[in-house]
Amino acid sequence: MTDAEVLRGGLIVSVQAAPDSSLAPTEMIVALALAAQAGGAAALRIEGMNNIRSVKAKLRVPVIGLIKRVYAGFEPYITPTLDEAEAVAAAGADIVAFDATLRARPQGVTVKQLAERVRSAGALPMADCATESDAAHASGGGVSLIATTLCGYTKETQEVSLPALDLIRAIRALDAFVICEGGVHSPADARSAREAGADAIVVGTAITNIAWVTTQFAEALRERTRTDATAVK
Repeated sequence: MTDAEVLRGGLIVSVQAAPDSSLAPTEMIVALALAAQAGGAAALRIEGMNNIRSVKAKLRVPVIGLIKRVYAGFEPYITPTLDEAEAVAAAGADIVAFDATLRARPQGVTVKQLAERVRSAGALPMADCATESDAAHASGGGVSLIATTLCGYTKETQEVSLPALDLIRAIRALDAFVICEGGVHSPADARSAREAGADAIVVGTAITNIAWVTTQFAEALRERTRTDATAVK
């Protein structure tokens, strides 16, 4: 089982792509993961069984695995059931991430049950949380790796400014291993999260979403063009 200490102070790169993205094929995910490893990533966050298997076969850094699956009538979709948690571990994930919010999950599955199933499958459980209450509940359920992943994505946290520095500080008080994920769009954001108490930082969009990164540059140039046009008038 992977020791969380290998992640301390490190950058975790989330290599994921929307199903309709040109980066979605597994060979593209592996290529991005290899580039992230070459750049110094301490671990990778990978979604989908085939992607997890393929990345594990090619890379040496730990993989945080998950599966996204929507169940009618339920909001959690990140590794929401026991069988999926076990399957992600079986695919080779060293750490299994799952939705650890207080929202109801399919089959009445609890955070404690998910954590126990992951550990029994030989992996380390990681709780994706949105609030301090989520984090406290996960910690009480035996999860030591707690992430801010879902802050900003639940009804009660939609207005929270990201990165969720206040949530990081609150989780720090739980004596957990704190992982900041969400809204880290620059090295300055990463430093701020580390200073707030995060033990490791996840960056996804700002590194691996090439369309998003391109849009930032393109929009900056368009804005300059609009400014120049206004000045000429």
